[in-house]
Amino acid sequence: MTERAQAPLLELRGLHIGYGWDDTSVTPVVRGVDLTVGAGEVVGVAGESGCGKTTLAMAAAGLLDPPGRVTAGQVLFEGTDLGRLPADQLRRLHLASIAMVFQASMNVLNPVMRVRKQFADAMAAHGIRDEDEAMARARDMFERVKLPVRFLDAFPHQLSGGMRQRAVIALCLSMRPKLLFLDEPTTALDVVVQRSIMQMLSELRAELGFGVVFITHDLSLLVEVADRIAIMYAGQVVEEAEAKQLYGSARHPYTRALMSAFPPLGVARVRMEGLPGQPPDLRALPPGCAFSPRCPVAVDGTCNVLSPREVRTGHHRVTCHLHDQQEASVG
Repeated sequence: MTERAQAPLLELRGLHIGYGWDDTSVTPVVRGVDLTVGAGEVVGVAGESGCGKTTLAMAAAGLLDPPGRVTAGQVLFEGTDLGRLPADQLRRLHLASIAMVFQASMNVLNPVMRVRKQFADAMAAHGIRDEDEAMARARDMFERVKLPVRFLDAFPHQLSGGMRQRAVIALCLSMRPKLLFLDEPTTALDVVVQRSIMQMLSELRAELGFGVVFITHDLSLLVEVADRIAIMYAGQVVEEAEAKQLYGSARHPYTRALMSAFPPLGVARVRMEGLPGQPPDLRALPPGCAFSPRCPVAVDGTCNVLSPREVRTGHHRVTCHLHDQQEASVG
């Protein structure tokens, strides 16, 4: 048994999350998610907008605010149930052990404070009140993310989008957290800057050894950087496998549709097809498999009536009637 299987850094057990101010009007957004992340491992979570991946990350990082609430299941960080921690203990974990890089860096950095001051405040909140030590850490992280140290004295608006995102990453890693959440950190950037930031993050992970949960709609990017990938649809993980295995033999029709939505490189141009239809309304999910109204291989009378069960083959798991039936016929 591997070390990751024995003691995962992060473990989600049957996690259910909903939005609502009281128990009678909670809309389920995440439904029964099981997921683990090991030290130094990159786990990608992909899916269309509205599938619940950001809500999942916020809850897993202990950052979910009302009206969001965990309605069932557990979030375990190094074996500790974050849902049972008092607010002050949970707050101490943030940045020191768990950090999150959001998509919009200007929403993270205070626009009226110099970057230097924001580093100092963050570190003071975690016990580093000596300004010289705080600035030494800030300069070290700026060098690691390949930002000139002089920009510590800049205001956020004086930095480009890519530079702001690097500054946020430097801030998030300044306390050497063990787990880093990346919520579409390169979506608003051009492809050249995206590539440089992803390369930088890969180098930092190799050097510092933190685990990563990478949230994105860009499955082609995850195939390159992730160790494992979980595909979410309508609040559920419908498929999970090692990145290379998923790329070579995706089993769920939704995963294959996501794969086909990205143009291949180095081959003749082909006509791309988008996914038909729209993601379901989470307040009124269709019966059976939630993907069945959009699925090109759905079986009438089965997929639109019965909920599929999860089928595992080694480290590859998929929730789909087609594979459920194949397993039954083999058995």
